[in-house]
Amino acid sequence: MVCSSKFTKAIICAVFLAVSASAAPAASSVPASSVAVSSLTLPSSSISGSSDSPSSTASAPAASQTVPFASDDPNGVLWGPDIDTVPQAIRGSLGATVLGPQDVGIVKENADLLAPPTTDSGSVSNAKWPYSLSHNRLQTGGCARQQNVGVMPIATAMAGVNMRLEAGAVRELHWHKTAEWAYILKGSVQVTAINTEGQNYLATVSEGDLWYFPPGIPHSLQATADLPEGSEFLLVFDDGEFSEDSTFLLTDWLAHVPKEVIAKNFQTNISAFDHIPADELYIFPAEVPHDDDKAVNSPQGTAPEPFTFKFSQVKPQQLSGGTAKVVDSTTFKIATNIAAAEVTVEPGAMRELHWHPTQDEWSFFIEGTGRVTLFASSGNARTFNYQAGDVGYVPASFGHYVENTGNTTLRYLEIFKTDRFQDISLNQWLALTPPELVKAHLNLDDTTIAHLSKTKPTVIGPGK
Repeated sequence: MVCSSKFTKAIICAVFLAVSASAAPAASSVPASSVAVSSLTLPSSSISGSSDSPSSTASAPAASQTVPFASDDPNGVLWGPDIDTVPQAIRGSLGATVLGPQDVGIVKENADLLAPPTTDSGSVSNAKWPYSLSHNRLQTGGCARQQNVGVMPIATAMAGVNMRLEAGAVRELHWHKTAEWAYILKGSVQVTAINTEGQNYLATVSEGDLWYFPPGIPHSLQATADLPEGSEFLLVFDDGEFSEDSTFLLTDWLAHVPKEVIAKNFQTNISAFDHIPADELYIFPAEVPHDDDKAVNSPQGTAPEPFTFKFSQVKPQQLSGGTAKVVDSTTFKIATNIAAAEVTVEPGAMRELHWHPTQDEWSFFIEGTGRVTLFASSGNARTFNYQAGDVGYVPASFGHYVENTGNTTLRYLEIFKTDRFQDISLNQWLALTPPELVKAHLNLDDTTIAHLSKTKPTVIGPGK
């Protein structure tokens, strides 16, 4: 029908609004059973270190139903790596069987890629890289494999290297244009370094300990025989484009300097350098270092700040679902560009819903199996499964959690390109927001709101 006048249009609009208002259900008529209730109802008093009283409650008007309530259909992991059958791309009534070929081993380890939770939506870049897929560089005395943007494009802020040295083997004297942070996975390593003031340093660090070398600081790494097999460690660099092939190596440099120049530099006869290597050594075997080795006496003294940190001796914070301990420049003073947390999550527990305000997170999974969903805003979310030896990545401000999906303890590292560890807890944020405002957003009942914790739970035990 075509309206003939503005007056006619006004009458029609008024009638339409009146009919719509009478047909729409009142907000208060929504059945109580249909109101979504948080699944995390852990009392704040059950969180280790939480001494504050529960959040106060308030009776705010129920919010108008502008969108449907979130589904409570189960979205758990459908299988684990040890499943006996061949997984299929089916979740509930969705999906279909796989008719074509597939790598069953990879599918078993990545259930949430083949049969993702229905909460996944939109597009999020791949945030998982197994070191098992990295090309390995084999040397006499050890090996090394890396992860950088070449294999994981999302990881722009940091890159990593997994290195293995047999007892006595040396990662030769070298330096980088990036900072180097390390975590020892097995065995012990003797490190040496010198700073710009000619102050030197020597120390031995063991499993769970760290070292850090600022950009340009020359250093070496040598495995001890504390573990007969030698050592293995994780290296993290503050540049996603870092490559081990771009290291500044002592032998590589001298192999590309005329020998007469080398002799002049060291004020000695050219014949003294008849047997220097013609190519880089990178990793090579050598005699096992002595336990009582000391730094060479320097007229400038020793480095004022240690390049190593006994992280293994830091007492972790005990939490309801696991433990956490943090290291940054407040405790490891020389580490001005990398901070980290070591987290354990017990079976059924989870690292709480949280985000890091300004820095990307580079994760390394040491033991156990876990699940992480990344929320990238604008309706984009994707879930990934992780096993020991995997690298994970979470861009700055992406909401996420880490859930233990196995039957053993999950242990992993959270690493950041920053001098201070920072995170924001969803639980704490809601607890410190006026209750009536939280209720208006989420339709939570008073009991759930009262259970929100004003201190960060960090790692939360199994839910009810």
